[in-house]
Amino acid sequence: MSLSISQQQLLETFNALKNWEVRYRHILRLGKTTTPMSDDLKVDDVLLGGCESNVWFYGEVIDNQIVLNIYSDAKIVRGLIAIITDSFKGLTPIECQSFDCIKFLEELGLMSHLSPSRGNGIRAIITEIKQLTSI
Repeated sequence: MSLSISQQQLLETFNALKNWEVRYRHILRLGKTTTPMSDDLKVDDVLLGGCESNVWFYGEVIDNQIVLNIYSDAKIVRGLIAIITDSFKGLTPIECQSFDCIKFLEELGLMSHLSPSRGNGIRAIITEIKQLTSI
């Protein structure tokens, strides 16, 4: 599968960031720019397990496009969520199923810098997206 426009833009951005400290600051900036989730949506039923931080997951497929609303109480996780949602943006459910998001995050130089528990949380988010699009 070739890269989507969003994926290509992410790859170009992260390739331009020369070291982990710069990438980390960029991820934090992304986390600060995400739209806050309303408190009434932060319910236990949509809280993902396996995450170090609280992560609330809403997703649906509308007109063959994935629509995601994912939020965390941790800035770094919000930034990683922004990257993940951008990675899946514009993909059909079939394209989502074939997209190896972990490999893509590795190409961005992110996975090797995450703690094992944070990496497990990222995998939990991606697993939830894959389950959503397997319909």
